[in-house]
Amino acid sequence: MRDARAAIGALALAALAAAPSPSLAEGDAAQGERLFRPCAACHMIGEGAVHRVGPQLNGLVGRAIGAVAGYEFSDDLVEAGVDGLVWDADALDRFLAGPRDYFPGTRMVFRGIRSEEDRQHLIAYMRDAGGVAGEVVAEADTEAVDPEVAAILGIAGDVPYGEYLANECTACHRAEGGGDIPTIRGLAPSVFIAGLVAYRNGSREHQVMNTVSRRLGDEEIAALAAYFQSSE
Repeated sequence: MRDARAAIGALALAALAAAPSPSLAEGDAAQGERLFRPCAACHMIGEGAVHRVGPQLNGLVGRAIGAVAGYEFSDDLVEAGVDGLVWDADALDRFLAGPRDYFPGTRMVFRGIRSEEDRQHLIAYMRDAGGVAGEVVAEADTEAVDPEVAAILGIAGDVPYGEYLANECTACHRAEGGGDIPTIRGLAPSVFIAGLVAYRNGSREHQVMNTVSRRLGDEEIAALAAYFQSSE
């Protein structure tokens, strides 16, 4: 099933490479950069962007929904992409207004942005910082997995051990999510591990997460990843 989704995603991206850029309402990218700061807790955009807890956002504008190499999306988003939906102006605006109103099955925990003007500023920033789909297809399709992440993915995670270790995580990451702290239950191991590795090596900064992750070895991260994947 995952291979089929990857193939669908690749086909959708290839088709978009020749498609014209979607027409977007005008927004102020400078104001959008400020609005993006909370998003950076889970998403990267611009040069060197890779998947973390959420997918990297380069080429988001005009990209097929739920279709980018190397990231496992929720079924809702994958099905939207299979049906031919793309992140055009309307889709981005609706999603930013209320992700779970638009796609109830999304794993993204974010209340949404009420101001239509602010949403347009944010879209303008994502377009300017990450480009549009046809400009970055080759980069997205050839994205390499971090060697440190790949090494941990190769470890068979011990689920009971992960459950034992998980109390420190679930003290903040509740099963249903909440506030600005996303749920991590059911998260793909590749995404979970990439996030912890980034905090452990300091490429992502968060005082609590940096401290917690630096106490974890590779075996412990693999065990936690296996446990949270199994605990949907």
